[in-house]
Amino acid sequence: MSRWPQCRGGPNGSEPGAMGQRGNGTGRAAESCSAVSVAFPLTMMITGIVGNALAMLLVSRSYRAKESRRKRSFLLCIGSLAITDLLGQLLTSPIVISVYLSNRAWDAVDPSGHLCAFFGLSMTVFGLCPLFIASAMAVERTLAIRAPHWYASHMKTRVTKAVLLGIWLAVLAFALLPVAGWGRYTLQWPGTWCFISTGDSQLSGSLFFASTFAVLGLLSLVVTVVCNLATIEALVSRCRTKATASRSSKQWGRIAMETLIQLLGIMCVLSACWSPLLIMMLKMIFSHTSFEHCRRFPSEAQSSELHKECNFFLTAVRLASLNQILDPWVYLLLRKILLQKFCQAANAVSKCSNNEWKERSITLSEEIRRTAA
Repeated sequence: MSRWPQCRGGPNGSEPGAMGQRGNGTGRAAESCSAVSVAFPLTMMITGIVGNALAMLLVSRSYRAKESRRKRSFLLCIGSLAITDLLGQLLTSPIVISVYLSNRAWDAVDPSGHLCAFFGLSMTVFGLCPLFIASAMAVERTLAIRAPHWYASHMKTRVTKAVLLGIWLAVLAFALLPVAGWGRYTLQWPGTWCFISTGDSQLSGSLFFASTFAVLGLLSLVVTVVCNLATIEALVSRCRTKATASRSSKQWGRIAMETLIQLLGIMCVLSACWSPLLIMMLKMIFSHTSFEHCRRFPSEAQSSELHKECNFFLTAVRLASLNQILDPWVYLLLRKILLQKFCQAANAVSKCSNNEWKERSITLSEEIRRTAA
């Protein structure tokens, strides 16, 4: 789902790379601009493919291990998320890169508009599916921690597979609504990608489709945050109980700490990557505006302010694209690399403070004994 802007020649939105009759200076600038621009989607695609492929490999090995039977539902969710993100990269990034390299307008590459519709559908599917799968993972972790007996007896792998299949089919059916006339996929600024139209109020169901996408995305974020907070609260309370109950809970406490840090990382990454785009979409829908007009700046007086809005919109889109690359690292790859080091540092700090507290307690007890004597 890589969506990166082409360089622009001026405030009127002209594309130096798309217009060859501009002189040698502009031509050289266009070539340099295109070379810099194409590096962004190419780097994002390679990074996303490598990260998600590694995640799928690790999930496959862990899933076959006998000691991972209790974690198979969670591993299924992680594997599905990695497959979804990988497919999103493979289906959308080559289109963006080919448009960059061809130095041609989208209309010349796709005169029929079918490629734009496919790109918009892919954006919708591979945008909502990771959000819903993340919510399913958050619910799964909450049930595993807060209701372990119910989870052990009811949460089978076939249930997880059915839920994941239902997510994919439901999101695909939703993304196909523009085919039935409910919504429309349009070319977005700077002319290298297509997405849901937010300003076409005259088309039947256009606002409904765009607002439903934004609301569903925000609801999935809310579900993920609420479930993760509930899981964190249960982990903290259980750590306190086990700390007072026995001394043989160090390993459980370490695992709980890793899970707690990972859940916090998941919430931060999801919120930072998706909230700006979804909130901006709702703002455009309620104000009946669209960033399709970024491709045709109305006047010199308004170009500066409009250009800032368009750049902010592109920043929000880039953050949403970045989520596909960060997903495998946050959920799996960094768990044993980063979290263990963080926990070791936290345990060292906790151990130092505990030793200091013990020394203070011993000194205080000795003073009390001397006073009593």
